Amino acid sequence: MLYSMLEWQRAALMPLRAVNAVNSYWLESPLNPFAENEIVKNVAAAARLFDDITKNYCKPEWQIDNCTIDNQVVDITTEVVWSGDWCNLIHFKKDTKNKPKAIAEYINNSPKVLIVAPLSGHFATLLRGTVQGFLPDHDVYITDWADAKNVPLVSGRFDLDDYIDYIRNMITNLGKGVNVIAVCQPGPPVLAAIAMMSEDGDENVPDTMCFVGSPIDARKSPTIANQLAEERPFTWFKSNMIYSVPMNYPGAMRRVYPGFVQLISFMSLNQDRHLDAHKKYFDDLVKGDGESATRHREFYDEYLSVLDLTEEFYLQTVEKVFQEHHLALGKFYHRGRLVRPEKITHTALLTIEGELDDISGIGQTQAAHDLCTSIPAHKHKDHVQKGVGHYGVFNGKKFKKYIYPIQRDFIREFSK
Repeated sequence: MLYSMLEWQRAALMPLRAVNAVNSYWLESPLNPFAENEIVKNVAAAARLFDDITKNYCKPEWQIDNCTIDNQVVDITTEVVWSGDWCNLIHFKKDTKNKPKAIAEYINNSPKVLIVAPLSGHFATLLRGTVQGFLPDHDVYITDWADAKNVPLVSGRFDLDDYIDYIRNMITNLGKGVNVIAVCQPGPPVLAAIAMMSEDGDENVPDTMCFVGSPIDARKSPTIANQLAEERPFTWFKSNMIYSVPMNYPGAMRRVYPGFVQLISFMSLNQDRHLDAHKKYFDDLVKGDGESATRHREFYDEYLSVLDLTEEFYLQTVEKVFQEHHLALGKFYHRGRLVRPEKITHTALLTIEGELDDISGIGQTQAAHDLCTSIPAHKHKDHVQKGVGHYGVFNGKKFKKYIYPIQRDFIREFSK
């Protein structure tokens, strides 16, 4: 019912949005003789804010057309190199035509990096900054998870076991020498996939794995989000967080955890910060500070774009990762098979945490080192970045200046 109410609300707002669009166009038009009047500027800013708050945010574009290597601009195209009902593997392909031989060779010999984007409410484009950071020195691939409301019921279920299968299949598709970066939610299933590949003697086992702000052991330094997951019984999540997709979507009648519910939960944790950001945005619009207003709009265009998770994937993640801590306690099973991280011997391990992370607290990601006991000591590395929260461990200035160089050098050292 909640999902249908949201759709009705969007429909009801359409006439108001149309009127607001006309008013906004006139208020901001250079032909309006009163455009510079302070009252008019305030009304125009309010109209723009109303539009931003009420619009239906769609899946963002990657908007990555090139990168710079040794002062040479290299064009980039995105291509799907592997596909399933629930995920596309995206490759950021560099164009080496008409480039100096040294640049072409550098590109062709760059280490392969698979960035596993979180399936936790946002699209993979939330990691645009991560991709841009890795592109100059690596051959970059990223998981582009499907929005459950757009997957027809005929495609069947998608649970945590399926997720692990997808990860393993994509690593296998990329072949030998891949380096895996798991950002936030993927940590436990990625570690499980690599552990089973290692135990099986799979020749495609990754050279390195890096876990960034991941809940490997959510018992350590529990955050508000962790506490909420543990305080409520499992049945509460099943009764209150799951809804049916309305009939106007391809995945009609599929039971999902809606992305807008996750978004509301995240925003409520930092309500004052978001209110202050929108107040500043309003003031910037009134002052005509287009650069600041654009930065705000770009961030929220991404942040407010959300996808749905299947009921089974969401509930299994809540139960196994956040309530019962299966991986940390050595009782994580994949299709009846016990996952054994101690079987990992070849893959080097790097963990990244943020000092101010309010989603995955300090120690939750570091726990991977305690589980992977057979990796040689010199292949273990941990880094805690001061002054950054959850978002800052994979995006932003400090990511580019401090975190990415550590990841790059780690891959260089252990990638073959």
